[in-house]
Amino acid sequence: MLRIAICDDETESREALLLQLEKVLIEDTEEVVYDFSTGTGAVSWLQKHPGEIDLLFLDMEMPGLNGMETAKQIREFDEHLIIVFVTGYADYVFEGYRAGALDYLLKPVSAAKLIELIHRVREKMTSDKDNCFFLKNMDGTWRFHTKDILYFYSDKRKVTLVTGSGEYPFYARLDDVEKRLSMRFVRVHQRFLVNPDNVEHLGSDCVTLNGKKVPCSRKYREEAAAKIARHMIGYSL
Repeated sequence: MLRIAICDDETESREALLLQLEKVLIEDTEEVVYDFSTGTGAVSWLQKHPGEIDLLFLDMEMPGLNGMETAKQIREFDEHLIIVFVTGYADYVFEGYRAGALDYLLKPVSAAKLIELIHRVREKMTSDKDNCFFLKNMDGTWRFHTKDILYFYSDKRKVTLVTGSGEYPFYARLDDVEKRLSMRFVRVHQRFLVNPDNVEHLGSDCVTLNGKKVPCSRKYREEAAAKIARHMIGYSL
């Protein structure tokens, strides 16, 4: 799955890029799902919907918040989103790389350049796949980099993924989530699975992650403490 958004203040430019993308994207697994006419609108939406977009085509020359300013604001809360600048001026190229952009496209967008870029995006997403956790709920499909996840907790038939910026519930069993994450996460309680990368403190009956405390039960404490301690001093789980 590759989910794409386009941000450009010119309707004709958005439609032209969409037309080019439709020729190279794989049907049913890759699609343009959102478009924005302002940088402010893109920033506001992306901040509220982490992981819903994989690739953003971002116009450099926009009134108000321009492409560079938009990218900088996005990077304050999302370092993983793939950004590709679209510009009519080659002078902006080096500025784009400083904002962590994968590449840039000159208007009018070349079909050959777009094909090559989408191929690179697919390769990057494939290589990142093992470091991501995907979930689907009523609000959509979400992708989270595992290092950004603090912990999971279960409540009846639901599991909730917790990050520093929000909570995302989905239907699952915590045992199955633990299997999916192999040995990277640590069970500290029947209802809690934590990311040892984000453990700040291991107490006698709780674990602290990013200021949040979760219980650590007697049943899991000894094994969990050993795993977390080894991880905190740099050894593999």
